[in-house]
Amino acid sequence: MNSSEIRDRFLIFFKERGHKILPSSSLLPTDPTVLFTTAGMQRLSLYLSGEKDVLKEFGNRHLASSQKCFRTGDIEEIGDDTHHTFFEMLGNWSVGQDKDGYFKEGAINYAFDFVINVLKLEKKRIWITIFKGNENIPKDEESREIWIKKGIPRERILEFGEEDNLWGPVKDYGPCGPTTEIHYDRGSNFGCKDCKPNCSKCNRFVEIWNLVFMGYYKEEEGFKNLPHKSVDTGAGLERMAAILQEKPSAYETDLFIPVIREIEKITGNKYLNNKEKFRILADHLRGAVFLIAEGVNPSNVDRGYILRRILRRSLCVCKSLEMPENSLITLSRKVIDIYKDIYPDVQKKQIDIFTVLQKEEEKFGKALCQKEVIKELEEIEKEWDIPKVIDRKSYINSIANKLFFLWQSCGCPPEYVFDELEKKTGKKNKLREDITLKLEDKIKKHKEISRAGAKKKFGGVGEDATKEAIKLHTATHLLHQSLREVLGDHVRQMGSDINSERLRFDFTHPEKMAKEELEKVESIVNRKIKQDLKVEKEEMPYKKAIDSGALAFFKEKYPEKVKVYSVGDFSKEVCAGPHVKRTSELGIFKIIKEKSVGAGVRRIRAILK
Repeated sequence: MNSSEIRDRFLIFFKERGHKILPSSSLLPTDPTVLFTTAGMQRLSLYLSGEKDVLKEFGNRHLASSQKCFRTGDIEEIGDDTHHTFFEMLGNWSVGQDKDGYFKEGAINYAFDFVINVLKLEKKRIWITIFKGNENIPKDEESREIWIKKGIPRERILEFGEEDNLWGPVKDYGPCGPTTEIHYDRGSNFGCKDCKPNCSKCNRFVEIWNLVFMGYYKEEEGFKNLPHKSVDTGAGLERMAAILQEKPSAYETDLFIPVIREIEKITGNKYLNNKEKFRILADHLRGAVFLIAEGVNPSNVDRGYILRRILRRSLCVCKSLEMPENSLITLSRKVIDIYKDIYPDVQKKQIDIFTVLQKEEEKFGKALCQKEVIKELEEIEKEWDIPKVIDRKSYINSIANKLFFLWQSCGCPPEYVFDELEKKTGKKNKLREDITLKLEDKIKKHKEISRAGAKKKFGGVGEDATKEAIKLHTATHLLHQSLREVLGDHVRQMGSDINSERLRFDFTHPEKMAKEELEKVESIVNRKIKQDLKVEKEEMPYKKAIDSGALAFFKEKYPEKVKVYSVGDFSKEVCAGPHVKRTSELGIFKIIKEKSVGAGVRRIRAILK
């Protein structure tokens, strides 16, 4: 069964059973606090939590979709059997349990019916996992009994803890619940003889469907039962395709094999001898095609940084396989052919895709020729031949530092450097594994620092902010409201970044601001500063804050109780702070620059003098 049939049969199955079929939403979510759409439920989170009325929006509480997703956490893992950046998630939902909703039994019945009667998977290979319970949520005996009624033997229903079978909440507080997962046994040829689902040593068992029962709400005091219970399920299309096409991984299915064959044709190398490199190239290029089609361009920040990273990793693979220039364009045509009937935009935007690929290849070539990069590569080469007597720890750290610089500065993957130096010197580095582990540790710490910065991204400053940063943060409130007065209420904050010297404010607006508009915004801000308006803070429930007229554009990131800052009667926003007490403390506001940072998003840089 090819991938298109699986996708079609899934959607038809649920449509015939009263579900409204939702088209895939964009990979670029409306929630500006996250970079990409990572799951089908992402756009439904406010309906699942009960904050929005699903019937009013969709006319049906039963929904299904095949959702495009992009995840960034596993980029370094790409090349194995299971990880992908871009993928499709099949899902169905019952939002809110009332007389026409379904919960555990309904969700399990649908999943079992589809897997056994539509996909024709062997029942004897089906294993199930359930939540074993904890001090807050009891063991999910109900799901166990439902599966037993469906003919799954008790011994093939296993209990696991929070890490495997408890979903959520996404933030510190919110809806959550136990899960039951369907695992498929591919046989001992794929791993251990006597293992079971969630084996950490092999890929014999593949989780093909995850059913989440959102029956609880986590709050500061603990967990409470949700009156608004929902079902949220997810099934990976790539995994299903691999099983139904009897392939060891999705890379051998119809979703990838045309690209893999083209790489073989271009390089004269066999996939079986170059699995990791072929897979990295096929995966990253597929993800890049979809990101570019949605308007993402390579850059050094946010989404553009992710695109640049996967493209440069792809280009390093091309170089190591000695592929000719513009091979990415040739391969992207294969990706477009695979998806053009499902997602027509990839074909409509093919010229944009080809242009971005060509320009990025040219830029990367120049980056590799930078003096700093050449110098670092030369230094690694000098140290490549390990002397007999060395300080092992210092040597490993030195090479790892140089590799980290290349990874961070120009997106050069360490495996490319290793491969190139081994080819050039004819020698393998015996400490390659130790160096790689040290480098991974450095990258991990770098990511932790980046995540810490991202947490401040949409609040602008942290609790340890300087006095100058606090002033600039308060100024963003004045700037935000002034932009709305000059440009219109369509303006909404898309992010801010503040340090002790300047503020950076991103907002929605479809075109470049005129000089007169910028001057008017600046004038309004300075007028409000001179008026010496009082800045006041109140704490209240989020809903009350919204009803009172406070602006809040990052709805999914706020707790139930929020802080609301008012600047006189001019500005009122939900915000964590901190702020000055009166606007006269700010000084003179000056806009330094205004530019585009993406489709429909502008950026202002400003200072206080």
